Amino acid sequence: MAPLLPAAEWFASLPTAYLSAFGLITDPAGAVLMVDPNYREHWTLPGGVVEDGEAPHLGCEREVAEEVGLSLLAGPLLCVHWSAPHGDRPKPFLALVFDCGTVPEDTPVSVQESELDGYTFAPPDQAVGLMHPGLAPRLETALRARAAGRTAYIG
Repeated sequence: MAPLLPAAEWFASLPTAYLSAFGLITDPAGAVLMVDPNYREHWTLPGGVVEDGEAPHLGCEREVAEEVGLSLLAGPLLCVHWSAPHGDRPKPFLALVFDCGTVPEDTPVSVQESELDGYTFAPPDQAVGLMHPGLAPRLETALRARAAGRTAYIG
């Protein structure tokens, strides 16, 4: 039997991944809140990278508050999207989408100008079309998962 590694060595040997968390937010008509990042070409859901040691649901709440000024609770986990290492990114990326609920039609949204050029509430099909094709399944899957009351995985 091989000797056990000391805890620090064992944990250092485990695989790691990057982690992000996003909020699915809709209005009463079902339109999806989308944001337009100034650092990429396509729109996305409000959210971003989870900080070191931060719980993913709290990272979602923090990012939503920072990006669109809404203090919402991250509800059920709707979708887990795994992306393989690619290009300059040497590790996999896990993106979690939480259900942040439905906001009233007149809810004020304040955009984080340092990162975002704007926001819109878009009908689901239009919202999916605003996203990068590689990320659009994240929204499609989250919407289906919300309707079904379950969590879905994209690999």
